[in-house]
Amino acid sequence: MADRHKPMRPPPPLPTADLPVVVIAGRPNVGKSTLFNRLVGRRQALVADTPGVTRDRKEGIALIRGRHVRLVDTAGLEEAAPETLFGRMRASSESALDEADLILFCIDARSGITPADEHFAQWIRRRNRPVLLVANKTEGRLGAASAMEAYALGLGEPQAISAEHGEGVTDLMWEIAERLPADPVPTPEYDDDDSDASEDVVEDRPAGPLRVAIVGRPNAGKSTLLNALLGEERMITGPEPGLTRDSIAVHLKDGDDTFEIVDTAGLRRKARIDEALEKMSTSASIEALKMAEVAVLVLDATLGVHEQDLQIARLIEREGRACVLALNKWDAVEDRIATRKAILDRLSISLAQMRGVSVVTFSALTGSAVHKLLPAVRDAAIVWNARIPTGELNRWFEEMLERHQPPLVDGRRLKLRYITQVKSRPPTFVIFGTRAEQIPDDYKRYLVNGLRETFDLPGVPIRLQTRGTKNPYANS
Repeated sequence: MADRHKPMRPPPPLPTADLPVVVIAGRPNVGKSTLFNRLVGRRQALVADTPGVTRDRKEGIALIRGRHVRLVDTAGLEEAAPETLFGRMRASSESALDEADLILFCIDARSGITPADEHFAQWIRRRNRPVLLVANKTEGRLGAASAMEAYALGLGEPQAISAEHGEGVTDLMWEIAERLPADPVPTPEYDDDDSDASEDVVEDRPAGPLRVAIVGRPNAGKSTLLNALLGEERMITGPEPGLTRDSIAVHLKDGDDTFEIVDTAGLRRKARIDEALEKMSTSASIEALKMAEVAVLVLDATLGVHEQDLQIARLIEREGRACVLALNKWDAVEDRIATRKAILDRLSISLAQMRGVSVVTFSALTGSAVHKLLPAVRDAAIVWNARIPTGELNRWFEEMLERHQPPLVDGRRLKLRYITQVKSRPPTFVIFGTRAEQIPDDYKRYLVNGLRETFDLPGVPIRLQTRGTKNPYANS
């Protein structure tokens, strides 16, 4: 059998680290995420009327007057004790501000200048970073007059805008461009579309980072896992379930490969999703899964497999993603052999497409064995991109037909002629033959299991399609 485990083509290095950093800051509910979405040109951050929607800082690439910048949306600045949730959110925002080349300090002009605005304006001035004052929500006749009150903050002339309606955003972009540090190199071109890849490399994975989505139930340790991979407290974590609301993407380089890892909000049963904000979080998580190549399903190993874990696994299979099973809190498991067997048995019984899935055990809190995850993700992506030569595939097909002939359907034997792989990502095969569309499900499972075992395709969905040949004399 030919070696199908070709190494993934190393993606080009991401230039985002060299881009100027623009951070949006301000107290809660002044429109920071709306401004972030307006500047990046798409609805990337969750937006709702509820204060404090943004908890983890979210990054995106924005084109500002011909220059790309790394734009960062932060949680609302609030006074709180360090050990509280709001204290941890503020610490995350502080970390982002320390990296900023320019701070957009955003206020709500309709509410006027509040004591919190004054406090944080002084606090930002002490950080010795360039600051641009943005007076948001200035639509209407009184908007511009309300913005003038912001002069009292001592941060210079306020830029009056309405992020929701797009008013004043063009002028704001000019002001941002003028305050950016000098551009030492030409701005790189960004293209998220893989459609222009040349035909002669169609079997390789597209250039760019390997896209990974971390999914699971609330409080399984997804954000803690991402922090452990990054080696820093990038995501807000704590004992409170459901801390992550939006899908947060970060880039990580491991050897020659670059990964785009997305931390998602915990997925719960639909019956328990009753708030608009949680529905938005769930939609963002599912969208992140659809854009991923590999899904890392995080389970709390001390709790075993719940029905909701199986539902998430079925969603991964339905979307055709490769999967790595991540058993977190492994250091707290007493009988590890029995726990691992029970989890895998439950998956194999309830979800045949997860058969052979790669399992990684670790403790995200202590960082123990976390280094095993990315190699497993890389191997799963290679399998997901696998292509099998047609000749080799049909030799296998003939052996499978001889070993177990196709069943009779309506008293007649199905005549299956050949098989070919029509695509990868996930591996997809088509069987041709007379009345091939009538192949029973149990015979399809027999063939899928044979494909998985013979060609070493563990833990990825395998799509098997059929295409029958018409009898020209059938209706004569």
